[in-house]
Amino acid sequence: MVSEGTPEPAATPATGDACDLGAPAALASEDTAAIPGVVDARPEVAGERASRLAFTPAAIELIERLWTMHGPLMFHQSGGCCDGSAPMCYQDGEFKTGGQDVKLGTLELPPTAGEPHPREIGFWMSREQFAVWAHTHLTIDAVPGRGSGFSLEAPEGQRFLIRSRLLT
Repeated sequence: MVSEGTPEPAATPATGDACDLGAPAALASEDTAAIPGVVDARPEVAGERASRLAFTPAAIELIERLWTMHGPLMFHQSGGCCDGSAPMCYQDGEFKTGGQDVKLGTLELPPTAGEPHPREIGFWMSREQFAVWAHTHLTIDAVPGRGSGFSLEAPEGQRFLIRSRLLT
């Protein structure tokens, strides 16, 4: 997590393993509010009205491609090492959520042809990780590289990445 006034941690290089923490973060400190075309997710945390979650156009483009291949999707962000340090994209319901998870938001995409309702993609986070990131806005982006082994984008030549900033 990168926040203003905090040194940037090392990040995974685009072609390295998920736990390779030796390379500097590329654009990780970029102010996510300045990314053009970002789409806010619908807030889902009880009592919150403002979104704490957004998706870049690159992330939405990759999500659209994955939806076409796999159908309805979901995201989960755990607090673990390796695969758990990146947002993971699954077929909806493939990752079982429960009381240990918080639903941060829902991305709404336009309906596909013949469908009457928007497509909804939930974004979940482990309750433990949410406690650490409670004052953070997350922007999901897609960048070139190898996705995490269990995430649907793994074979697509791109990976999902979280860009963060402190909520004000």
